[in-house]
Amino acid sequence: MYPILKAEQLAEKIFLMVVKAPRVAKNCLPGEFVIVKTDEKGERIPLTICDYDREEGTITIVFQTAGASTEKMAKLKAGDAFQDFVGPLGNPSEFVKEDVEELKKKKFLFVAGGVGTAPVYPQVKWLKEHGIEADVIVGAKNKDLLILEKEMAEVGNLYVTTDDGSYVRKGMVTDVIKDLVEQQGKKYDQCVAIGPMIMMKFVCLLTKELNIPTIVSLNPIMVDGTGMCGACRVTVGDKIKFACVDGPEFDGHLIDFDAAMKRQQMYKTEEGRALLKQQEGDTHHAPNGGCGSHVK
Repeated sequence: MYPILKAEQLAEKIFLMVVKAPRVAKNCLPGEFVIVKTDEKGERIPLTICDYDREEGTITIVFQTAGASTEKMAKLKAGDAFQDFVGPLGNPSEFVKEDVEELKKKKFLFVAGGVGTAPVYPQVKWLKEHGIEADVIVGAKNKDLLILEKEMAEVGNLYVTTDDGSYVRKGMVTDVIKDLVEQQGKKYDQCVAIGPMIMMKFVCLLTKELNIPTIVSLNPIMVDGTGMCGACRVTVGDKIKFACVDGPEFDGHLIDFDAAMKRQQMYKTEEGRALLKQQEGDTHHAPNGGCGSHVK
């Protein structure tokens, strides 16, 4: 069992939990994810790691309720425990493998939308701990749905925008990117965008015009996190990839977002899942799926 040390609601339908999981905390890196189960009958839920403390042996997760399983999770309190807490899974962010001195020569821009703020935070924090500053744009529908503002401001140069203008400024994250690049003359070597699929699509369309290499996380399309369900199958360039096994981060300029979003809608129904499986045959699921293959 994995005890919950802290549980709080950050915003409407958005919750944060700190979980005691020493082995995961010891081995995880920014960009990776975990799979949690509330009990033996519970659904497997993949969640990107929001933060970790190696000394305390804890992992912080943030999730948004979207169905019965996450609604059940939201009712857990400090003192309760998860039946399973598997990880770290997936591949870490590419920059953690690079030489720190080379990284210090680069200008990073992070773009977070909604709950995507959670997986952006550990990446910016990691850079900060290694002496590298980054600009961070955080967007939310309104002030009440803005999360981790204080934490993000402590590790990056924060720019906040809200769709309705209820806090700081009104507009989309793409408006802020344009302002930073076109009005303030900022230049970036790398952009990382994490949030709803539609947000990442339009960020990538803009950064492609601006010639800014862009990485996105496809964690939002993962379902069981093993590569066996076929939900996170995506076309990257001319290759078929699976977010949970091959990612979750990919070159955003190579992703067919329209096809991925259409697939998401089809996967929601039993008929749609059956049709996808029939159409895709052996390529419907990852050939080397199974979370055991990439647990560190």
